[in-house]
This record gives sequence, structure tokens and C-alpha cells, in this order.
Amino acid sequence: MRIEELIRDAPVLCDGAWGTELQKRSLPPGACPDEWNLSNAERVREVGAAYVRAGSRVILTNTFRASPIALACFGLQERMEEINRSGVRLSKEAAQGSAFVFASVGPTGKMLASGEVVQDEVRSAYTLQTRALASEQPDAILIETMSDIAEARIAAEAALETGLPVIVSFVFDSGKNRDRTIMGATPEQAASELAAAGVQAIGTNCGAGLAGYASLCRRLAAASGLPVWAKPNAGLPKIVDGAVRYDTSPQEFAAAGEELACAGATFIGGCCGTTPEFIRALAQTAAFAAR
Repeated sequence: MRIEELIRDAPVLCDGAWGTELQKRSLPPGACPDEWNLSNAERVREVGAAYVRAGSRVILTNTFRASPIALACFGLQERMEEINRSGVRLSKEAAQGSAFVFASVGPTGKMLASGEVVQDEVRSAYTLQTRALASEQPDAILIETMSDIAEARIAAEAALETGLPVIVSFVFDSGKNRDRTIMGATPEQAASELAAAGVQAIGTNCGAGLAGYASLCRRLAAASGLPVWAKPNAGLPKIVDGAVRYDTSPQEFAAAGEELACAGATFIGGCCGTTPEFIRALAQTAAFAAR
């Protein structure tokens, strides 16, 4: 699959959050979501299937924290390969050929800048993870929720070695205008650096909510010339009676999604706080209804 073929009828509707959906299915607080690929496979498969029924043309895999470095926090680094391979298989089973599967790769959780990890260690971790994912033949690899350009580039280079299309997505929610990563990178810096690395699309996900996302999409597109991935949160989270709640409704989110399409976003879905209902609402908007 080539990104160019998938985006002929852009915008492409993607999925929503996975972590909160697994929590609804009894994932305990502090547990490793990725390990559920082995111990609770049916519940993981259910999440992907729910998004496909809602209209998603692209769903992710439950492998966001499945690098050896991230899994070591749970004592699961030795199970890295089976966790990643199972994650791809489960999403492909959920998709049943009616949606594309992009393998999710998140940050290691360790900072290069502070010396918690060194580049060779990070490169090895991403190489092992992306090779494990690629062995199950997903349609692409998504490197998401990144804040450090150096780490993102290492991850991208490892993923590109698999021969699969690669998308890299950053979180821009810091700085005076909430348009920088926590490491201070601008959309222009991130986009130009990763475009030079050879990725097939650039994007933004998570963050402080819907505000400013259209501008981020325009800036990423202008700086890279690449298709743009956009998955905002369902607004800002609040703690209500000890639980995390999001004020944005599916209908409000869908309206914002149409704005992202007008801003040139190629792939549109949701991050934290979004559900299949949010994706279903997006699917019914004018931007997607004819797809």
C-alpha cells in the first residue's frame, strides 16, 4: 500500500483513542495496555472493531508503549516481539479487510537530552520494535505523540528500514501560543526535519485540545509538502468525582474535524477522550459522508 493511493479520496477517517476504550473494558489503572494483546486479546480486538463499525478507514494497533525501553517499566521487555506481533494481528482481524492498519509506535518515555538513554540504545529499541511490527505486515507505521525531534528522527529512520510507509506525529501544546513541543520544537522545525528523513506524512496528535489544530495543520503542510495526520484530543480533560472527563461532545468534535479538513488535514481522527461515537459523528459530516 502506498500513502498516495490511500489519500486519493482524502480526507481519510481514522480511529479514536485506545487507552480509554481499554479502560472501559476493565484495564486496571497503571497496568500495561500493550500486554493485553496477550492476556485479553478479545477486548483489544473489540476496540479496533468498534472503530471500523463507526466508519474508520484506518485503525491503529495497541502497541504504543511496546518498545523494549517502555516495556521494561513493566518488566515485559522480554515479551516485546510477541506483544507487537499480536497487536498487529488483532487489529488486522478487527479490520477484516475493510480498514487499513497502521502500527503505533510511541516515545520511549526516557529523555535523550537528560542522558536517561543514549542514541544507540534508543535506535536499537526502535529497530527491534519496528521489525517486529513489520513482520506482521501492517499497512504503515505511525510514530506518534513525539516531543523530541532527535528521538522522532531515530524512530523514523528505524521504521523506514522496514520498507513500510512511515508517518510521524508530534504533540504541540507548549510555549506562549501552545504551538511548540515540550522540547521547544516548532511545527516548521519538526516538519522540515522529518521530511528530510524521508517519511511519507507528518502530523500532530494529543495536546491541549482542539484550539489551534487547524493552524498547526496548515503550518505542517506548508513546511513539509507532505500529507498531514491530525488526531486532537476531545478538548481538555477535567477531573470529576475522581474520574477524567472531557467536555467536548461528538458533535462539537465533528464540526472541528470538518475545519481540519478545510485546513488541509489528510488523515483525521481523535486522540484522548474520543470514542467510536466521535468517529461516527465525523463520518456523518460533509467532509466524509461522500467517501
